[in-house]
Amino acid sequence: MNQLTMKSADMTQVNIDKLAELFPNVITEARDDSGKIKLAVDFDLLKQELSDFLVEGDKERYQLTWPGKKEAIVIANSSIDKTLRPIKEDSIDWESTQNVYVEGDNSNVMKLLQESYLNKIKCIYIDPPYNTGKDFIYKDNFRDSVEEYLEESGQVDETGIRLFQNTESNGRFHSDWLTEIYPKLKLARNLLRDDGVIFISIDDYEMHNLRKMCDEVFGSSNFVSTIVWQRAFAPKNDAKHFSVSHDYILVYARNIDNFNIKLLPRSEEANSRYKNLDGDPRGPWTSDNLTVKTYSENYNYAITTPSGREVYPTDGRCWFTSKEKMKKLIEDNRIWFGESGSNTPRLKRFLSDVQDGMVPLTIWLHEEVGHNQEGRQEVKKLFDNKGYFDGPKPTRLIKKILQIANCKNDDIILDFFSGSATTADTVMQLNAEDSGNRRFIMVQLPEAINEQSEAFKDGYRNICDIGKERIRRAAKKISEETKADIDYGFRVFRLDSTNMKDVYYSPDKLGQVNLDDVSSNIKEDRTSEDLLIQVMLECGLELSLPMESREIVGNTVHYVAGNSLIACFDEEISESVIKKIGEDQPLRVVFRDSSFQDDSARINVEELFKLLSPSTEIQVV
Repeated sequence: MNQLTMKSADMTQVNIDKLAELFPNVITEARDDSGKIKLAVDFDLLKQELSDFLVEGDKERYQLTWPGKKEAIVIANSSIDKTLRPIKEDSIDWESTQNVYVEGDNSNVMKLLQESYLNKIKCIYIDPPYNTGKDFIYKDNFRDSVEEYLEESGQVDETGIRLFQNTESNGRFHSDWLTEIYPKLKLARNLLRDDGVIFISIDDYEMHNLRKMCDEVFGSSNFVSTIVWQRAFAPKNDAKHFSVSHDYILVYARNIDNFNIKLLPRSEEANSRYKNLDGDPRGPWTSDNLTVKTYSENYNYAITTPSGREVYPTDGRCWFTSKEKMKKLIEDNRIWFGESGSNTPRLKRFLSDVQDGMVPLTIWLHEEVGHNQEGRQEVKKLFDNKGYFDGPKPTRLIKKILQIANCKNDDIILDFFSGSATTADTVMQLNAEDSGNRRFIMVQLPEAINEQSEAFKDGYRNICDIGKERIRRAAKKISEETKADIDYGFRVFRLDSTNMKDVYYSPDKLGQVNLDDVSSNIKEDRTSEDLLIQVMLECGLELSLPMESREIVGNTVHYVAGNSLIACFDEEISESVIKKIGEDQPLRVVFRDSSFQDDSARINVEELFKLLSPSTEIQVV
């Protein structure tokens, strides 16, 4: 029997394994802080393997760096002893829904999702804090005597780390922001499908840094576009220099060669540009330039207009095609010389040739996709005219993003800065429009709400409380207005410490302790469902899979996605239950290690499965 690690994936080890496949000679051994021998990388040798010249020491090179970058890389790669616990009382349609809402620090949550959602996310949209000195909250590991006060006032996270606003007076104003965002993007990239795409909202403060960071994380060749969104429609006359009315949305593909952008429906305005000035039976058309900048002597020739005038390309340009092909275009009435027949020739492009849609523009005006005030009004309408958020994104903006990302039936959309849960609202709206089954995963840090705020007085204690309630109310509104038969539910999970006691991870450090304290390696306040979720995460099973609990001869047995995983965490399991589980032929089965009295009992279980289900993978916790 194999023992599950009950930890998130060690991305450092994963990366070392990948390097070992390509360059086995750069893998060596080193001692860690505890003196234990571990595999490591000879980076000097790796540099030489990746260079066609002799590498001697550090050289200047083009890169983005900042104080804390190495720390950010370590954060992204290190494993954690945490888990997600099911919160059924906050969920809607737990048994049938495929949507997920997770409360907790997004870096840790995404580490736990690495196995279950590796290369499965079609589209990620995030609206991270903008680092204006007001929005951005960063972590500081410093702890002092006022710890209790900070915890009571909501200025520490669930792990006890103090939370601070990143004011401009901080000497690491940009560095702290980069250190917070970098590991999240590295983890996000792992989750994207090969045809996946990420959209990131940002303003001018960190736009330049975010672009460089994304070039490094996703690869500069996978940059798709920078969208300028008109977030404000009215000028601010009290602005010091300029009234800023826009934000940016950076777009990066996981693999630019596999990302297929979806064309947008043609608008009446766009179609109105097409006329039929010559009564062409092929219908309306518009004219386009015939010349190109790249000069070729073979494409520099005279075109004779119907009036007899000879026309040559000007300004060092040339025609876009050869003389022979141009002649055929003229004979096919695809060249327009003006109503007089003497104008400079232009190519006729027919509306019938472009009916599939329009390539998206990089400037998005508020009339088309909404503005911040529209997003705020959407929340107010759902919450009885109470505006709990100042600047939530409008659903029209997210809807256009998901359309361009080509999100279709069964695709998963992730937002790990969920906030007011606009993305979840939008996903349900799109599904109601086309009967789709797009799924969402929302992740949000449960930031405490100011006790003086309207939201706190209405009973909401953190942002997650508002986000979950927004999804419930939006689901009800969409259902009543559209009568659509779609998934309106969501499963709620909360980030927490691991289900396992310290002895599970470090039995060699047990020492002389009260044996009663370690009679079980599982924490007393944890349920079998808590254990099941942690096992699912380690086994790489999606959190939305069907789960069923059955009572079999006095034991509780959990079934995930049929027989994909069967688990029983009872202290005593009879042989008849083992046989019944074996007869169901699970792909993998998990038991509690303490369920077996001795090695003989474990061997007996293994022999039973060899007989009943030889392909089953048997594991214990």
